[in-house]
Amino acid sequence: MNYTINCFLPVGTQEETQSTIKELQSSNLVTKIFLIGDSDFELDGAELLSSKSLLSGQTIHEIGEKSISDFTLIYTKTSALKLGQFALNRFVKVATDTQASLTYSDSKVIKKGQVENHPVIDYQEGSLRDDFDFGSLLFINTKALKKASVGVDKAVQYAGLYSLRLALSEQSELLRIPEYLYTDEELDTRKSGEKIFDYVDPKNRVVQIEMEKVCTEYLKRAGGYLEPKFAELDFNSEQFHLEASVIIPVLNRVKTLEDAIKSVLCQKSDFAFNLIIVDNHSTDGTTDLIQKYAEQDDRIIHLIPKRKDLGIGGCWNEAAHHKNCGRFAIQLDSDDLYADETTIQQIIESFHKEKCAMVVGSYQMVNFKLEEIPPGLIDHKEWTPENGRNNAIRINGLGAPRAFYTPILRETPLPNVNYGEDYALGLAISRKHQIGRIYNSLYLCRRWDENSDASLSIEKMNAHNSYKDRIRTIELKARRIQNL
Repeated sequence: MNYTINCFLPVGTQEETQSTIKELQSSNLVTKIFLIGDSDFELDGAELLSSKSLLSGQTIHEIGEKSISDFTLIYTKTSALKLGQFALNRFVKVATDTQASLTYSDSKVIKKGQVENHPVIDYQEGSLRDDFDFGSLLFINTKALKKASVGVDKAVQYAGLYSLRLALSEQSELLRIPEYLYTDEELDTRKSGEKIFDYVDPKNRVVQIEMEKVCTEYLKRAGGYLEPKFAELDFNSEQFHLEASVIIPVLNRVKTLEDAIKSVLCQKSDFAFNLIIVDNHSTDGTTDLIQKYAEQDDRIIHLIPKRKDLGIGGCWNEAAHHKNCGRFAIQLDSDDLYADETTIQQIIESFHKEKCAMVVGSYQMVNFKLEEIPPGLIDHKEWTPENGRNNAIRINGLGAPRAFYTPILRETPLPNVNYGEDYALGLAISRKHQIGRIYNSLYLCRRWDENSDASLSIEKMNAHNSYKDRIRTIELKARRIQNL
């Protein structure tokens, strides 16, 4: 059987767009090419759609109506596309062999004139974040496309593609081919540490609200939606010597830890608190620094675990189960510091006011000199008490500083990892309990070259994203069971 492909791509420069058209036309599988956007130049061999944005719901409907081939190719970039040897034939073969609704692959990218590998990751049931990286070439079964596009809201301006792929995932799997089948140009060359906060940049709030609506509707269809009903808590059910503990897990942060310690010791509150520093066998002078402060202030507990296999999550578990941990445990990373002397007072007041199991504040992005840097205040104002825990399964983090009711923290140990442990815990807690929010700045999040996510390789970013997707997959399954 001879299969056919209709192709859809956004308009770029005349040179780049014409190059992509010629590349697609070089395959005898391609029967039609459609362009999306405004064009003040004529291009041979392509038809211009009435829709102007690839991301809109209206465009997805038009693609579904216009495509009359066996498969539909959507190219999401404006830069020139270069296909690998028999790449489209390979897409057809895998798509027909597996009956996947959407197929995607690894690729090569041109960054500042250099060609680099750009591997992507396998799609999971919990790959619900709207920025999941499929690469720039989406190969879709047209029958599945037409069925899925009907349910896409025509009114959405930014969530059209996101809505489409969620609907496609309900029909059959979204399948990755672990082969480098095409090359394109990398258009966003920022470091990983600059990209990861895009979803909380205030200028993107309209986009995020739209994405939340689409994801919430999907969760309702998928059985993972949680109604705004929460378990009640009695904060006096257990006895504690102290009302609060600040917990700092640390490994080799002698450059920044002193600022963090000072920001805790200067806190003013109407309750007693301590500071538990879990020193994960530091070798750079951090241990001596902690000991110096512990000798000066008896509120400091210098805890060196017996175990030597602990990540950040494991260090948190050590502190939470310490006999002198307070009723509420408050997070502070060794790179960061509290915004002022009222931070822990505000957090504890929020616990008692909202009767919640977890409180998340807002933080200011700063450089090493504590000067504000973009995007500034990260306040997660998209969070709502009614739908926050549903939206939490889509976004990539819950914010900072984070604080927990200690009995709940002890019931739900953090994963013993160095990345995503707090997100996993927050999702698990939100399954039954309300999470409180504080929207004014409580925390200075310091970005510098030694941050764990400042400038990661594509392989490390993929590992992080795969792990968080796995956490979401586990959470989605757990919520389905809870809803039975």
